[in-house]
Amino acid sequence: MPKTLLFAILVAALFFSLPTHCILKTFLLRSTPPSSSSPPLLGHRNLPAVLFMAGPKFNKKTKGARAPNHPPRKKLKADFPLAKEPRKEDLLSDSDVTDEEPEKLQESGKEEQEVDTDSDMSSEGDDPFADDILQGSGEEEDGSDEDSDSDASDIEKRARAIDEEKAQEEEDAEAELQLNIKEEADEFRLPTEGELEEEAHRPPDLSNLQRRIKEIVRVLSNFKSLRQEGRTRKDYVDQLKIDLCSYYGYNEFLIEALVEMFPVVELMELIEAFEKPRPICLRTNTLKTRRRDLAGVLLNRGVNLDPLSKWSKVGLVVYDSQVPIGATPEYMAGYYMLQSASSFLPVMALAPQEKERVVDMAAAPGGKTTYIAALMRNSGIIYANEMKESRIKSLTANLHRMGVTNTIVSNYDGREMPKVLGVRSVDRVLLDAPCSGTGVISKDESVKTSKSELDIQNCVYLQKQLILAAIDMVDAGSKSGGYIVYSTCSIMVAENEAVIDYALKRRDVKLVPCGLDFGRPGFIRFRSHRFHTSLEKTRRFYPHVHNMDGFFVAKLKKMSNSKPTQQPSEPSGEVEEEPELIDANGVEGDVQQQQEQEQEKKDNSKVNKKVNNGSVKKPRKEGKEYVHERGEKKKPSFREEISKTRYQSIAGRGEKRKRPSREEISKTREEKRVALREAKRKPKVANKK
Repeated sequence: MPKTLLFAILVAALFFSLPTHCILKTFLLRSTPPSSSSPPLLGHRNLPAVLFMAGPKFNKKTKGARAPNHPPRKKLKADFPLAKEPRKEDLLSDSDVTDEEPEKLQESGKEEQEVDTDSDMSSEGDDPFADDILQGSGEEEDGSDEDSDSDASDIEKRARAIDEEKAQEEEDAEAELQLNIKEEADEFRLPTEGELEEEAHRPPDLSNLQRRIKEIVRVLSNFKSLRQEGRTRKDYVDQLKIDLCSYYGYNEFLIEALVEMFPVVELMELIEAFEKPRPICLRTNTLKTRRRDLAGVLLNRGVNLDPLSKWSKVGLVVYDSQVPIGATPEYMAGYYMLQSASSFLPVMALAPQEKERVVDMAAAPGGKTTYIAALMRNSGIIYANEMKESRIKSLTANLHRMGVTNTIVSNYDGREMPKVLGVRSVDRVLLDAPCSGTGVISKDESVKTSKSELDIQNCVYLQKQLILAAIDMVDAGSKSGGYIVYSTCSIMVAENEAVIDYALKRRDVKLVPCGLDFGRPGFIRFRSHRFHTSLEKTRRFYPHVHNMDGFFVAKLKKMSNSKPTQQPSEPSGEVEEEPELIDANGVEGDVQQQQEQEQEKKDNSKVNKKVNNGSVKKPRKEGKEYVHERGEKKKPSFREEISKTRYQSIAGRGEKRKRPSREEISKTREEKRVALREAKRKPKVANKK
C-alpha cells in the first residue's frame, strides 16, 4: 500500500504544514525493510534524527539558527520534485547496506545537537506525533475521501436544483405566453352592426381604433388559426379599410387601391411611413463646387450632414441645422439645390451626354433641369418647357442662380412640343409627367382625401398623350441618344405600368435597364391585368423600403422613327375605329377614349388628303358618291347616306359599324346648306328678270 500511504502523508502535510521532504524521507525509511548487516534502529526515538538527515541538502543552516518557516501551500508542487531525488538515493543506500550507515547516523546526531531546540521535529515529543501521522494516515485518507465525496455530492445536488428551477421557469413562461396568445385571440371579436352604429354616433376613439387595426392585421397574417368562426377574410379586410379611413384620414378609393397593391403587413408599414417626413437632401452643383468642399463649409456653419448614399456622388442628407438651410450664402450663390432624393433618379436614368439636344417636358421648378445641365457641363442645348406660366418664374430664377447657360425656357403644352420643335429633332427626352401625387403624401396630406377615381383617369389620359409626344420628338437615328425617361411621383399602377404598356403598343420602342442598382421591379401582372414582360426593367421606390418618396422610373429606347403598322385602310381612306382602352383600375374611360379616337381620326384625315393643282380631293367611302369635278354624278343627301349606312350594318350581321368622321359630316352638312341657299336664290333671280 505505498501509494495510499503516500497520499495520506501528503494530506497530513497540507493540514499540519510539515516540510514535504521530511515527510517523504520518513516514508522512505519506514517503507524500506531492514537488512541483517545494518545496525538496529532504536524505534521511534530515532525518528527525529532521520527526519533531519536530509536537512543539509535542502536548507543549510548556521549554528544556533532557528528552524525555517514552513513553506506556503502554493510551493508544495515546486518542492515535490525535489523530494524525488533523495528517494532514489535512499533506496540505493538501503539496498547496498554498507558500513557507512553508522557513520551517517553519528553525523546526523551531531547535526541534531547543533539545531535549535525550538524546532518541532527535534523534540522528544515528536516521536508519538510522527507515529500518529504514520499510523493514522489510513484513517485520514478515509476521512478526506468521505469529505470530498460529500462536497461533490452537495455541489451536484445544488446544480441539479438550479437546473430544475430554470427549467420550471421556462415552462411557466411558455405556458403564460401561450395563455396570453389564447386570451388575445379569444378576446378579439369583430364589432357587430349595433356596435358600429353606436361608434358612428360617438366621436372616434383613436386608441380603440389603433388596437383594432393591430388585431385585424395580426389575424390576417395568420388567418387560418386566428380567425373568428363564421367570419370570412372579406369581413376583416372591409373592417380594416373602415378603420384605416377613420384613423389616418384617407378616402375609401385610395385605401382600397393601396389594399389591392400591398399585403396587409407591408400596407401598414407604408401608411406609417407616409406619416413621417422624408430626410432633407441637397444636390451639389458641380458647375461651381465639389461635394467635399461644400460639406466642409456647411459643417462649419453648424449643419449636421452626411453623404446621401453610394449610388449618388453629389447628394448630401441633412439631419439638423443651426441655420436655415435654404437661406445660407452658399445656397444663394448656387452651390447646392434643395432636392428630394427621388428626384435624382430620373436624371441618372436619362444619363445625358455632352453636346446633345435634350428636352425636359415638365421642368419647373428646375431641379432636374439644372442637374442635366451639370452632367452636360453647360454644353449642348436643353429645352426646359413648363405649361403653367406661374411656375416659369421659379424655373428661370433657379437656372440663373445655379449658373446654367445652355437652357432655353418655353411655355407650351407638352402635347404640342413635337409641332414646336419638330418631329425627330432631339436626342433625349425627360418626361416627369404630372400625376396624382400618391407617392408624396408625406409632403401633401391633402392627397389622402382629394384624389378620386376620376382624377386618376384624367391623369392617365394626359400621361398617355405626353409620352407619345415625347417619343415622337426623339430621333431614333441619334448616335448617342434616342432615349426617353418616363417618371412619376405616384405609386398607382394605372399611372405607371399601364402607361408604359400603352406606349409599347403604339410606338416602336422597347424598355431598357434604368441603370439603377436598387429599387423594386415594376409589375408584370396586377390583378386581372397583364403587361409586357419587359416591364420588369422599370423601377419602383417606396418610402418604407428606400426611405424616399414613392417614385416610378422607366427608360425607353426608340428603335425606329416609323409607327407600328396598323390594319391596312381601304382605298377610300376610312380610318378604322380604335379599340376600347381600359385603364389599370378596370374602369372604361369613355370620355378619354372618344377624345383620343377623334384626335387620331383628325390626324389620319389630314394625312389622307391629297392636293392636285390646288384642289383638295376628299376621301371616298364605300357606298357613297361624291361630286369632285364638273358635277358628273349627283351627290346623295345626308339622309340617304345614313339610311345606306344602316342598311350596310344590318346586312353585315355582326360586322363592325363604320361611322363617318366629324369632318366629313360637317362638310356634308355645309354643302347641303349651300345647295339650299343656291336653290332659294335661283327663283328670286328668275322673278326679278
